[in-house]
Amino acid sequence: MDISFLLDIFEEHAAADAMACQDTVIKYSSLGSLIDEYREYLKSELVARGSVVALKADFSPEAVALLLVLAEADCIVVPLTASVEALSEELMKIAEAEYVIVVNKDEGVTCTATNRVADHELLVELRSRMHPGLILFTSGSSGVRKAVVHDFSALFEKFRARRVTKRTLTFFLFDHIGGIDTLLHTLSNGGCVITTPDRQVDSICQTVELHKVEVLPVSPTFINLMLLSGVYHNYDLSSLQIVTYGTEVMSQQTLDGLCRAIPHVRVLQKYGLSEVGALRSKSESNDSCWVKLGGEGVELRVVDGLLEIKSKSQMLGYMNSPSPFTDDGWFMTGDAVEVKGEYFHILGRQSEQINVGGEKFFPAESEAVLQEIDGVIDVSVTARANPLTGNTVVATFCLEKEEPLSGFRIRMRAFCKNKLPSYMVPQKVLLQTSPLHSERYKKIRR
Repeated sequence: MDISFLLDIFEEHAAADAMACQDTVIKYSSLGSLIDEYREYLKSELVARGSVVALKADFSPEAVALLLVLAEADCIVVPLTASVEALSEELMKIAEAEYVIVVNKDEGVTCTATNRVADHELLVELRSRMHPGLILFTSGSSGVRKAVVHDFSALFEKFRARRVTKRTLTFFLFDHIGGIDTLLHTLSNGGCVITTPDRQVDSICQTVELHKVEVLPVSPTFINLMLLSGVYHNYDLSSLQIVTYGTEVMSQQTLDGLCRAIPHVRVLQKYGLSEVGALRSKSESNDSCWVKLGGEGVELRVVDGLLEIKSKSQMLGYMNSPSPFTDDGWFMTGDAVEVKGEYFHILGRQSEQINVGGEKFFPAESEAVLQEIDGVIDVSVTARANPLTGNTVVATFCLEKEEPLSGFRIRMRAFCKNKLPSYMVPQKVLLQTSPLHSERYKKIRR
């Protein structure tokens, strides 16, 4: 694949900051030099053009340079971060990885052949096109991680259009579609990619202050935890210009809280999926959950209340799961939506909808109210099968401090009176001290 348009941007911004990784800042000239270095490295390791390469790394100059060099060599890249280390062997087997490149801060870069032969039909198709590929794994909300195969050159295309240069924090991981989108968008505009040592609220706020972050892409779960902690009061966040949120449903209460907490920023809802990439978006207003979606090469339609997308950058398919496309090529997102003119309101995944005696609702609707109970850090609502009513509502709470379950249950029901209809009030209550979100700061509901 031709990456010369990116290299031209690197040369144009040679003296500008390309990446800020904690205490280290590298210029675009240095990132360009790393690309030259890793071109030679791939040759020395005899990595053939079109090979399937697992790239075990998180955001770093080395990882970014390797990603671009592998794409240039038409390789099929499988990014894997430490968040999936326990599953990495299984994921590499599914992806038919022929090489494993590990980027380690202390030990440098190593490359190992796996002795596998990649012959899945989607990989064969990419090779016949002489295009690079990108394999991402879904979060596995159903219990199975699906291997999503993209034509990497199709994903690259939208970044050829120049936009505004910004200093952007990489909140979403290196093996997440949001992380890849953030990376390529920032580099293609000569901006600065700013990494963070971890994704705790304190670390993120500290990084914003230290590196004068201008764009902060996060999840609604993270925003909620940030607001509840109050930690953001301890840092100078005046550099922030834009906060974007996505990956899950945003509650109106949390959005209102964000607008009050950091009133000087523009708040923008994003929408993207591993299967179709990140769509261009425009929120109706800072405090509105309604969003306009689309962009060049993207078509949208709603069928039976569910959003379907057709995009030039949509995936080729899954390696280990049936096709989610309609006969006429539309991707079925499974997301229930409301429509108001050109704007959409994302309600939640249809598969997560709860039916209690014929009354239907989405977990986020109940969670938005339960979250307001004093002392609640986070809450996750799910359904349990019930032979009489269809479902029983189950709520798992993470509290600021321990309290007896019986007492909390009484307090919860009193709070919900006149705030939630009876069918949305949890009948089963669980308390736990561990977080209710994944390492990707997406709520866990299974």
